[in-house]
Amino acid sequence: MNVRIHEKSKKAWIWFFAACTAALAGGCSADPTKGYSLASQYDTGIKTVCVPIWTRGRNVYRRGLEMNLTEAVVKKIELHTPYKVVDKNRADTELRGSLDLVSQRVLSFNPDDGLPRETEITMSVSFTWTDLRSGKTIRQITNLRQSDVYISPSPLNEDFFQGSEDTINRLAQRVVEQMAADW
Repeated sequence: MNVRIHEKSKKAWIWFFAACTAALAGGCSADPTKGYSLASQYDTGIKTVCVPIWTRGRNVYRRGLEMNLTEAVVKKIELHTPYKVVDKNRADTELRGSLDLVSQRVLSFNPDDGLPRETEITMSVSFTWTDLRSGKTIRQITNLRQSDVYISPSPLNEDFFQGSEDTINRLAQRVVEQMAADW
């Protein structure tokens, strides 16, 4: 009796896995315009990227943000794409950009002392991704914006540096998302 039950459950599992595989594979295609695709979102002809230090726009007066942004972009490329970041001599492509805008805006004040309670930071970047082998521009984006809020008073006591780090990391993620192929 136990042997028959075991074989029935084994057959049921086999049918279950076969049905799941058929259901998943049925909607998949190598062409993403024809449904789901298991293909990489990134160009498989590209293996390496050079990311020189991004520049600051002429109206951005805070130093060091461009360095932090470059570092964040490099880390996000290494983490979320199949590309390897290398120097320009060995790179297939180059991602060059600039930090065009950094602004702050107070969203709310503490009614007791009149000091800012919540402050919004907005950053905007422009970048060009170029294929160094052919000289062709792969992607050119201007005015890619990201805003975040930081809270100044206790208990968090965040300052501009902490608020800008969150904004820079989210902005770097958005830059890397733009490196994926068009849908």
